[in-house]
Order: sequence, then structure tokens, then C-alpha cells
Amino acid sequence: MALILWILAVLLVIYGIVMIFRGQVLLGIVVIIVGLLVGPGGVSLFT
Repeated sequence: MALILWILAVLLVIYGIVMIFRGQVLLGIVVIIVGLLVGPGGVSLFT
């Protein structure tokens, strides 16, 4: 389960960075924060 959360967190952070470069700064920052919260190093939403 930790591996799935780690992969999901990485994908969310990468997607957030792409959104920032496309001009959607606020939404990109929100996606990055959600990615950091979901990751096993952050506060997991599923535990």
C-alpha cells in the first residue's frame, strides 16, 4: 500500500508542476500540496 501511495504522490506533484508551467498556478500549488499529504512521508489521508 505504501508503494501505491508513493507513486500517487509522485504523479500528483509532477502534474502540479506541469499545471504551474501551463499557467494554472493556484491549482498547481493545490495539487502539489495534496501530493505531499498523500505520500508516505507526509500525513497520509488513508490511515
